[in-house]
Amino acid sequence: MNRVRLYWILQLLGWGSFAFVNIFFASLSQGISAVQAWAFVVLAAFYLLSTHTMRHMVKAYGWFRLGILRLLIQTIFALFALAVANVLAQILINLVFGTLKPDEDFRSLVIAVNLFVSFLYYAFWFLLYFLFHFLDNYNSSLKYEAKINEIRLNHLKSQLNPHFIFNALNSVRALVDEDPDKAKSAITRISNMLRFSLMMDKKQVIDFADELATVKDYLALESIRFEERLEVVYHIEEESFSYKIPPMMLQTIVENAIKHGISNLVKGGLIEIKCREGLQNELYIQVKNSGYLNPNSSKSKREEGGHGLENTRQRLKLLYGDQASFRIFNSGNQFVITEIKIPKQRVTLE
Repeated sequence: MNRVRLYWILQLLGWGSFAFVNIFFASLSQGISAVQAWAFVVLAAFYLLSTHTMRHMVKAYGWFRLGILRLLIQTIFALFALAVANVLAQILINLVFGTLKPDEDFRSLVIAVNLFVSFLYYAFWFLLYFLFHFLDNYNSSLKYEAKINEIRLNHLKSQLNPHFIFNALNSVRALVDEDPDKAKSAITRISNMLRFSLMMDKKQVIDFADELATVKDYLALESIRFEERLEVVYHIEEESFSYKIPPMMLQTIVENAIKHGISNLVKGGLIEIKCREGLQNELYIQVKNSGYLNPNSSKSKREEGGHGLENTRQRLKLLYGDQASFRIFNSGNQFVITEIKIPKQRVTLE
């Protein structure tokens, strides 16, 4: 179920039950008029509105990223402030509905009891909300770890694929006599890529510069294999290097562009990588390659392998929710464009 919908269902159900229980017991003990019943409903609505406002503040100011001590202190102050606001609201509601009893409602003991009860209600709500958040966060983390493990294994299999190693070593062997310096450089690039694969571990995001360096090593090796059949162009804005991105994401796209685009063309083609910053602090990554994506196919060949683009979509969804986007489309009949948008601040899994 959609999390926002679940939240509102629980809110309406919880505070609706609060109003019902109060009306029920009041009717049993001393009887209750329609006006008094509506007063309880309005009070429940105030509880709903105030807790929803508090939830917005918690998310807007990043309370879940605070240390335990600071979080505890802020929560206690917030609960007290909500309790005071609730007592004032009760007085105003009773005044509006004509159920206010000044001699009784303004007694110090009554006000203290109302403060304490309101504090307990809000504390119970906070406890449930934080518990739900941490359980959901833990569940999302497990999903992410499972997916990143799958990506990592797929990537390692791709990097250690005999065909990949065979092609790379053949390229190096051809250079040993012709250009020893270039052969040494190629061996270094292979080493860098394998080391990066093994050191990736389970990181959720890495520096954009690290990912780009690995992609450049990969394309440099492929340039040796394809020679003049592969043209590589980079358009990287300086602001791009202040971002972090999921590991192996860009390389996955480039590998698919080579495998399902350039490799299928007799004359080869172009790989163009563009990275720029958007107007609202988001990173746009665009990979353009020669080729054509069949829109009539129910499942593109680009996504048939275990190392396909569907993993990229799911990782973006797990990490950033709706703040990230992924799309792949044809640009005319000669090029395929894969575009990803990533927010500057990585969204905490909630």
